Amino acid sequence: MPQKSLELRPTDALLVIDMQHDFLPGGALGVDGGDSIIAPIEQLAQQFEHVILTADWHPAGHISFASTHGKQPFVDIHEAPYGKQHLWPDHCLQCTRGAEIAVNIPHAELILRKGFRREIDSYSAFLENDKTTPTGLAGYLRERGLTRIFLCGLAYDYCVGNSALDAAKLGFEAVVLEDLTRAVAPSTAQTMQMLFDAANITQRNLSEN
Repeated sequence: MPQKSLELRPTDALLVIDMQHDFLPGGALGVDGGDSIIAPIEQLAQQFEHVILTADWHPAGHISFASTHGKQPFVDIHEAPYGKQHLWPDHCLQCTRGAEIAVNIPHAELILRKGFRREIDSYSAFLENDKTTPTGLAGYLRERGLTRIFLCGLAYDYCVGNSALDAAKLGFEAVVLEDLTRAVAPSTAQTMQMLFDAANITQRNLSEN
């Protein structure tokens, strides 16, 4: 579908969140419709001078894996050092095809790997789930003079959403490209929408009707 052109500034960056094979349909933690946004994201990226990719990069026995705790996926535990942890199927294991990035954006200038510490999960591209451990992305953006961040990828209600919320808290202007992301579930997507509204985070739809 054709896209609206963005009016971009030299200080803009595109943040493509976790477009990895395990998050696509058929993957270990596939998000419905995730494959449908690959081509539009690749097309959009051509408008940006600055593109940053993120990727989950989990070791075996990661705290977010249900198998690590002998439990079924999609339940919460409260034994994590930072409180509640949602449990997922094993996904994006280091050095596996599932962890490989599925979008082809040759001019991307940084690939940020997150979730590589066994004892802490990392939804946000900016802060790990304890909300104190930085990934280093904020410093990278500041040193490059990049102040407005457009976000797309997977998934709207987890890693995209938490990245946008943390970007805003850290003083960046965050714009979520809502038609270039997909959600895990309607209930968590609705909750994330409410958090965006409360944080005054802009959402844009680039698809032309």
